[in-house]
Amino acid sequence: MPDQNNPPDGDTIFARIARKEVPTEVLYEDDLVIAFRDVNPQAPVHALVIPKKPVRNLLALTVEDRELAGAILLGSAEVARRLGVAETGIRVVLNAGSDGGQTVPYLHAHVLGGRPLTWPPG
Repeated sequence: MPDQNNPPDGDTIFARIARKEVPTEVLYEDDLVIAFRDVNPQAPVHALVIPKKPVRNLLALTVEDRELAGAILLGSAEVARRLGVAETGIRVVLNAGSDGGQTVPYLHAHVLGGRPLTWPPG
């Protein structure tokens, strides 16, 4: 994966979704983030929350991105409420870099729920 501090390639599927170039069912959206269902769900409920601003991953965030980081977490909580899993619980996962399991070089939070999730994950 390229340098963590470089912005992501503007042609990733997530960049295109953030720019509304790819149709998707929007689960939640505000000025900073957009959320949608994962196309390869790993749980009965599996959504992704991405920033509209292109950011490679968690490690590329700076102190200036504090509001964006909060928006990702608050958006994740709102998605859980909207999808009916807030009462039973969720897991929010942020993978960063190849060793962290990141497969798309664009910051995204996985919101998983709808069944008991075991630990450790893998």
